Amino acid sequence: MKNRLPFRYLEPTFCAGLLDDPVLLVNIRPLGRSILVDCGQIHHLAKRVLKSIDAVFVTHAHMDHFMGLDTLVRHIHVSPRTVELFGPPGIARKVAAKLAGYDWNLAESYWCMLRVHEVHPERIVRFTFPGSKGFPSRPDGETARTGTEIFRNGFLTVDADLCDHNTLPTLVFRIAERPTFWIDGAKIGQEGLVPGAWLRELKHRFYRGGLDGETITVAVRTVGNGAARQAREGRELFEAIRRDQEPASIGYLTDIGANETNLATVRRILANVTLLACECSFLAADEAKARTSHHLCTADVSALARELRPGWLLPMHLSKSYNTKGHLLYRELALAPETRLIRLPEHLTPRPLLPGEFPGLWKVSE
Repeated sequence: MKNRLPFRYLEPTFCAGLLDDPVLLVNIRPLGRSILVDCGQIHHLAKRVLKSIDAVFVTHAHMDHFMGLDTLVRHIHVSPRTVELFGPPGIARKVAAKLAGYDWNLAESYWCMLRVHEVHPERIVRFTFPGSKGFPSRPDGETARTGTEIFRNGFLTVDADLCDHNTLPTLVFRIAERPTFWIDGAKIGQEGLVPGAWLRELKHRFYRGGLDGETITVAVRTVGNGAARQAREGRELFEAIRRDQEPASIGYLTDIGANETNLATVRRILANVTLLACECSFLAADEAKARTSHHLCTADVSALARELRPGWLLPMHLSKSYNTKGHLLYRELALAPETRLIRLPEHLTPRPLLPGEFPGLWKVSE
């Protein structure tokens, strides 16, 4: 998957099989760091992978999406840094309950801190859990939501909106690369500009957020192929010569009911994503089960994908009642020609060991 997708900064890896707990790891190549979307069983991820995680985005607190937080804390708690966790309303209370289940009498001053962000419809409420104090829950203020963005760094933004899973709030995520300094040479010519040092200055200001309201002196072609100098406003100049290309993005959608309110939210936040990781829990013949359990079936996913028009579709989170029948899901999906289908093995996590497969402790070497 990572070799085919047109991402510049991001490297998405789906760390589960079709029937395993869904786990999406997104490596941010320029930083050598990563974010994690959903946190079910993650014991199969290497320690160095877990230690690279700076932020976790949890759709909801069902066990198959949240139980791995214990594993993550086990590997990062002695790291002197802050890890961000985003989830739906009430997630901080559940994090507090998990962490309170352990004795932290050996806590050190350099242990990590968790900062939990509860995403409500109109605000984000924050709590901190300092490891140096044994991870107590401490209110850390709140901010109003003026849009759907909940997180950003120099290379990506994460947007989220709330859906419901049988009255349980669940988050839908869109992860997008930050705009890149892509310039169209033909547009430079059409504007009558002469490439030069001003392009480096424009690029420098672009990446440091200094375009708006500032002027840049450019070289302008004159009669006889001479050059004159002209002041141009930074934002206007960039918009005039940039290459028309949408930043690549990832949509992540799981555990929602197929009601019109949910689907309207999904259409609004996930339209035209590059890669859509979407639950497909039931086959079309079991649509009644999908409705009862507030999941999507193959007919729902096909219709949604034809509306959203992703470049790639990754169906996931198939019900375990279809064990050994995962191939039937791929037969039923009907996608638009421009959407490519990514197929997963049914299971990717290691098989549990049986007692007879462990070395016998009673065997004595001679």
